[in-house]
Amino acid sequence: MILLFSCCKEKESTKEAVEILKTNDTVQVTKTAQSDIAISKEYANKRFREVTVQKLDDDTYRVEGQGQIFESSFSWIVEDGHYELAKGFEMTDAGAPEWGRFDFTLKVSKKNQNSTLTLILFEISAKDGSRQYELPIPLPY
Repeated sequence: MILLFSCCKEKESTKEAVEILKTNDTVQVTKTAQSDIAISKEYANKRFREVTVQKLDDDTYRVEGQGQIFESSFSWIVEDGHYELAKGFEMTDAGAPEWGRFDFTLKVSKKNQNSTLTLILFEISAKDGSRQYELPIPLPY
């Protein structure tokens, strides 16, 4: 009976809590363990979902998620509030209306050590070239 109790107790300690924060069209999902240590944050909007960012080293980040993107191509930019520090484009493994997966790494250095970097994922309008469905994501320190 003690063994059964300890097994149940162990399962309880691995429970997660999920906090959902909605701001305009952006959704941020934070999953936390019972010990209040953040496990991961996911970001989403109408074109992107389950987007996570992992810091690999001082200047390198891994970005994963899904996108429902016309012709599978989307763009990204990293800014610090004053400057565009890096930019590029990526592809999902399926085009809209399907949700395609993406996984890429980016390297970016801060100009000012006190600044906060923000990654913005977006789709380019085929009509006028403007940014659509921007998803801002603060990069981990």
